[in-house]
Amino acid sequence: MSGHSKWNNIKRKKEATDAAKGKIFTKIGREITVVVKEGGSDPNNNAKLRDLIAKAKANNVPNDNIDRIIKKAAGDGDKNNYENITYEGYGPNGVAVIVECLTDNRNRTAGEVRHYFDKFGGNLGTIGCVSFMFTNKGVVILENTGLDEDKVMEDVFEFGGEDFDINDETVEIECAPESVHALREGLTEKGYNVISAESEMIPSTYTTLTDEDHIKKMNLLLEHLEENDDVQNVYHNWEMPDEE
Repeated sequence: MSGHSKWNNIKRKKEATDAAKGKIFTKIGREITVVVKEGGSDPNNNAKLRDLIAKAKANNVPNDNIDRIIKKAAGDGDKNNYENITYEGYGPNGVAVIVECLTDNRNRTAGEVRHYFDKFGGNLGTIGCVSFMFTNKGVVILENTGLDEDKVMEDVFEFGGEDFDINDETVEIECAPESVHALREGLTEKGYNVISAESEMIPSTYTTLTDEDHIKKMNLLLEHLEENDDVQNVYHNWEMPDEE
């Protein structure tokens, strides 16, 4: 399925970047702040908040931190007004890159993102320059604990899954973006360990890099983007090597 190699890429990147837990807490905290201000602080009445709490727990954010962020946002203690901005551009050798940001300072974020692209062999483009090569899909990842494929298929399709792929460690499920919430909750209730459940931008084609300088610069571009507090998600169509 189309997202399979992308999840492997994400997994490898996360293994390299998860040491910076503070960054992850900050990014998820901003998302929680926005959805609380939009839809309220009660997760029973705010499905987006419920999904983000599950995401936070999956990333080992302490419950006290989650509660504190929700209370601060609900009490208008967080005066920052974050806005969503998406940037599109090209990495080395034309790799397509989409950068989703949540920022309280548009000029700062634009300048930093542009700087990263320029410094590491790419260039920032206009909206629409690469997004046509991606499709917005729901991607739910389950831990494979010796699961029965027929049972997985039955349960996946029951809750709106469209396709799935099983490997030794994980089960990757594709669905419509609007089905992510129901799929995560339904599979969780059936006892599956949901590792992640989010909408992703899945590339239709992938680009391979063979030049060592291009590979080095692409890795640095991704690292700097992901370390920026304003950057929430980075999607690309680089077919990353199995071992970096």
